[in-house]
Amino acid sequence: SLGAVGFPISSKLLIQSITLRQGATLFRYLLPPKMRTPFAFLIIFYGAFAFSPKVSFRSRTTRTTILNAGSNADERLPLKKGSTCALITPFTDDGKIDVPGLEKLVQFHLEQGTDNLCVLGTTAEAAVMSMKERELVLTTIANIAKGKIPLLVGTGTINPESVKSMTQQAIDLGADASLLVNPYYVKAPQRGLIKHYTTMADMGLPIIMYNVPGRTASNILDETIVTLSEHENIIGIKDATGDLNRLSSLKKLLGDRDASFLKYSGDDATTDEFVLQGGDGCISVTANLVPGKVREVVHAALKGDAELVKALNGPLRLLHTKLFCESNPIPTKWAAKRIGLINSAYCRPPLDVMDSQYENIVEDALRSAGLL
Repeated sequence: SLGAVGFPISSKLLIQSITLRQGATLFRYLLPPKMRTPFAFLIIFYGAFAFSPKVSFRSRTTRTTILNAGSNADERLPLKKGSTCALITPFTDDGKIDVPGLEKLVQFHLEQGTDNLCVLGTTAEAAVMSMKERELVLTTIANIAKGKIPLLVGTGTINPESVKSMTQQAIDLGADASLLVNPYYVKAPQRGLIKHYTTMADMGLPIIMYNVPGRTASNILDETIVTLSEHENIIGIKDATGDLNRLSSLKKLLGDRDASFLKYSGDDATTDEFVLQGGDGCISVTANLVPGKVREVVHAALKGDAELVKALNGPLRLLHTKLFCESNPIPTKWAAKRIGLINSAYCRPPLDVMDSQYENIVEDALRSAGLL
């Protein structure tokens, strides 16, 4: 709106944070006198109402007013218990995002009944994407899946300012929740993790914390998780430690909040036991290849049917392990190409396509799962 009356705007955030008082200030002091017309006045205040409603988010520990909370707050789907696929990003052989290939994958998961989609996470190679590429991925996925399946968007990295930018972008482009990994490498103390997660939760987007100390060198303790669970926008955790003992101890510490706090396994090899012991589902790499079968396993476990879980999960066990014979998502993308889900197994540097010495191993796992 300000651009329409000749005021040069360089930041979307400025437009989104205009209040009535700020609009008056702009009108009186920033516009040239010849442009202070009733028409310009109306345009500025129309922008204040149309683009910048104050949105308040209340936590159990803090109350924060957010001026810049995006437009999809009233359109969010709640995350479900069940199977979430940690979606790969298909690339062309020259390293560009394969948009038709991505559309095909999203449609595949809608047809297979995947409960939630996790996009722009580690498996998606989001760490080597620009903000413009993230926008392309999110827009492509949201155009097909928004409102049909909950979208969990990875927005974590080492720099909190970058996390804020990616989280805001996710809000603006239709995310239902954020997957937020511990800042890696710097080994933040627990009080630093509490501040980090609380700051991002105050932006208004529901958060699933992501604990994967094998990648981050940072382990979020159960007591810290319980403290953070008091914030209304911190709704769960993805536990990729593979330590089933942590689930039982966390459930005890959560007490009355355990039933509403989502606990997802991030370790395919132990997901069956994790859910049988009281977890709420998984964020799965294996689900890229067999989403319907992974969902069957998880929902059988949610019902407590251990015998059915054993029967359904047996053919998938090799996949759960052999898809990690090299760094994720290298084997998964090779396997996805092998069975015709994507056209290229390309992984962006510093990753690479799978070493040929592992091809027979992964093929054996695909055969065991009935995919070859």
